[in-house]
Amino acid sequence: MDEMECEPTSKEEEGQGKPIVVLLVGAPGSGKSTFCEDVIRSSTRPWVRVCQELKRIGGPCNCNWQFCDTIGNGKAGTKSQCLNSAMSALKDGKSVFIDRCNLDREQRTEFVKLGTPQVEIHAVVLDLPAKLCISRSVKRTGHEGNLQGGKAAAVVNRMLQKKELPKLSEGFHRITFCQNDSDVKAALNSYTSLSQLDSLPSGCFGQKNPDTKIQLGIMKFLKKVDAPVDVGADVNCTSQPLSTQITKEKDSCFKQPEDISPSSGAAKKIRGDEDIVDHSVDENVSSKDIPTLAFPSISTADFQFKHETAADIILEKVEEFVNKVANARLVLVDLSHGSKILSLVRAKAAERNIDSNKFFTFVGDITRLYSKGGLRCNAIANAANCPCRRLRPGGGGTNAAIFSAAGPELEVETKRRATSIIPGKALVVPLPSTTPLFSREGVTHVIHVLGPNMNPQRPNCLNNDYVKGSKVLREAYTSLFEGFASIVNTQGNLLAESSEKLRAEVSVSQDHFKGNHIKNVPINDQKIKRVDAYESERSKKCKGFQDEPESDCAESRNGRENLNNEKIGKSMTKNWGSWAQSLYHIAMHPEKHNDNLIEISDDVVVLNDLYPKARRHLLVLARSEGLDCLADVGREHLQLLRTMHTVGVKWAEKFICEDELLVFRLGYHSAPSMRQLHLHVISQDFNSKHLKNKKHWNSFNSAFFRDSVDVIEEITNNGRANVRDGDNLLSMELRCHRCRSAHPNIPRLKSHISNCQASFPSFLLRNGRLLLAPSSKSGSDS
Repeated sequence: MDEMECEPTSKEEEGQGKPIVVLLVGAPGSGKSTFCEDVIRSSTRPWVRVCQELKRIGGPCNCNWQFCDTIGNGKAGTKSQCLNSAMSALKDGKSVFIDRCNLDREQRTEFVKLGTPQVEIHAVVLDLPAKLCISRSVKRTGHEGNLQGGKAAAVVNRMLQKKELPKLSEGFHRITFCQNDSDVKAALNSYTSLSQLDSLPSGCFGQKNPDTKIQLGIMKFLKKVDAPVDVGADVNCTSQPLSTQITKEKDSCFKQPEDISPSSGAAKKIRGDEDIVDHSVDENVSSKDIPTLAFPSISTADFQFKHETAADIILEKVEEFVNKVANARLVLVDLSHGSKILSLVRAKAAERNIDSNKFFTFVGDITRLYSKGGLRCNAIANAANCPCRRLRPGGGGTNAAIFSAAGPELEVETKRRATSIIPGKALVVPLPSTTPLFSREGVTHVIHVLGPNMNPQRPNCLNNDYVKGSKVLREAYTSLFEGFASIVNTQGNLLAESSEKLRAEVSVSQDHFKGNHIKNVPINDQKIKRVDAYESERSKKCKGFQDEPESDCAESRNGRENLNNEKIGKSMTKNWGSWAQSLYHIAMHPEKHNDNLIEISDDVVVLNDLYPKARRHLLVLARSEGLDCLADVGREHLQLLRTMHTVGVKWAEKFICEDELLVFRLGYHSAPSMRQLHLHVISQDFNSKHLKNKKHWNSFNSAFFRDSVDVIEEITNNGRANVRDGDNLLSMELRCHRCRSAHPNIPRLKSHISNCQASFPSFLLRNGRLLLAPSSKSGSDS
């Protein structure tokens, strides 16, 4: 991730950010003062804490300009004094925390009036369990307002009976509800990360029950018997938060997944978390009302495209889109608060006066925008990270995250349309309602897009040709935004025909919409035909070859005769579990694993297999990104394969010098269980306690194991290696790799091969597939 250069912020730049007034809302003991102090201590934004109970100045914090304001000169202050102190701080360009209980609308009204077009009013509601608040209040000492000890419980109870939760209609720009420590931590992260130039999205986040005033749990804790009449009958536990009803949201013109639909009664809690928006959305606009595309910056990470040029192209294409499509918005997303591309785009967008209601930047995980940041998106873009143009899981970054979050259904749906994509083009893939991205986040489509590669360490590099690279990047954003526009038009037309039905139904597998002029056609098919209409002719041609591993359609035609390869190609792309990532991490960061490695170079690392299947069993790992397995290898990787083979031979010969009885074979598994291309260098004694079952044996003694020399030859001649059907080969009967005799189980097989003196099969003795001591070779030849 690129780090943003640290430069002094000018006063002119400081003025671009809006001051914020944050009203803390909560009972005594809910943690309002602690919340303020934690933000002030860590934030780079200038904050002032205004506390009516404060009797002394708190002194400057460690951060610039941040301090606690004196209200009553040694005595408890008044609301009027709090207002004057807040206005003074706002005039100085500082943001303000109002540290009062603010538990009813009347207490909040005057502070909300501080809001102007230049000042945002937020509320953070610390709606924690009553028992926790009372316990804290009773136990604390030295409290600024002297609310502690035995009287605290009665005061908290009395105040909570009058509680009235804040609403956006009061004039708030944003309200964040916290019902537990996790919510509080998320809110802290949001405000701590907020720099002077940043803002947070408007709306109501995390609210459950806007009508509940008090828990029955409070009354139990205080040994009361009468509960308020407006408390739900099912609220009977002190661990329940003070409010538990689901937020009522505006009706949406777009279908939403069942478990986050406002009509379903099961809306998920929204948290601010650490994700922040750099340009806020108008407070009157609900995130559900506007079709939204979230997209990462294309080609600026691993493909190393210049950030300055990329930022100009992004905004050029964004302006074209927002001028053409009125009812949609775009969001540029990055994981890092220090993202250089977000900083550049934000500054340039301000210079161009692009409407922040139609385009803004957002810091967060693109696969968790709704559940963690409250940003509802209909579509997200996947910046494909394989320069060889294959659409598949893995490879790290956004690509790996999206395939993982969507589950295997995305891979299946993608393969139905294409397995490859050319730079500058995009492919729209509708998500089934069963996918986690749809059900949890509300994402109905993923748009795959491939940009230009400027990284000389990756295939198909443009060698710093920014004329061609800029052209390809413009085409990529054009295709991406056109794909999103087709989604907007398609969904808008379909949903307009039956909006009531769509709000109630969440499955995308229904046969047809009421009144739809297309009869007896599944809705997915209708959407696919209309959504994919924008694709280029070349992309359409590529669809016919959904299993080619090569980058070019012409090359894929040449390889179609190998039907077995096409079959295997479908099974080779997969989501790698965390346990299967260890070799990848070793290859990418060998310096962290020095104790386990026996050789490190720029191209490869060598280590002993952790669970060796023979006396000597090494792995030679490729150190190139994007090479998960043999199916990813093309002609451009030939030199790397030769290097891996040479290294493997060197180690095999070393071991043979130490023990002339050892015989070695070098090769690859057709479908490895561990991510990152690796060459096995394994002795043929198979004397190991880790060789336990039929799968272990057949993975090294069937066509599933591809000899290194054959792989190099096939890629040289055909551009790719033949990979075999793993399921059939791994389940074959157990046979001795020398005499080919059959055996019922592994113990019997091991007993046999320890004594078998038969020669190796003739095919293994040809073409250098086996490495033997010179004396053994002469014996074999005879």
